[in-house]
Formats: sequence, structure tokens, C-alpha cells
Amino acid sequence: MANHKSALKRIRNSETKRLRNRYQHKTTRSAIKKLREADKKEAETMLPSVISMVDKLAKNNIIHKNKAANIKSQLVKHVAAL
Repeated sequence: MANHKSALKRIRNSETKRLRNRYQHKTTRSAIKKLREADKKEAETMLPSVISMVDKLAKNNIIHKNKAANIKSQLVKHVAAL
């Protein structure tokens, strides 16, 4: 276990950030699943908010920016095909 004050603080901060990132990532994945199961009209209204969630994950380095781009592309194609 770490002995320095700064190391102990870093452990606390890391755990807090990890839990926040995990929550945001899981919430976004759930929203993506809901969007894929939704009908056309509902999916079109949900799409901007889901894309925004994905962009925020990429901005905060929770997911890679290219993965975010791929997810957004797939979602737009899915909604267009409905």
C-alpha cells in the first residue's frame, strides 16, 4: 500500500474517476441498445442525445475517438434503414 500523502490521494481520485467513467459508459451502452430496439420515430428522437453521449465519452478518453465515430456511423445507418 502507498505511504505518501499524494499517492493516497491519487488512489482516492482514481477510484472516483473509475466509477464515474464506468457509470457513464454503461449508461451510454444502455441508451445505444434502447435506440437499436426502438421504432423509427422514437429512434430519430433519441439519436441526437445518444450521439452526444458517445461524443462525451470520446472527449473524456473513456472510449477512443475512432470507436466513437464507428458507433455514430452505425447508429445513423441503422436509423436511416428503419
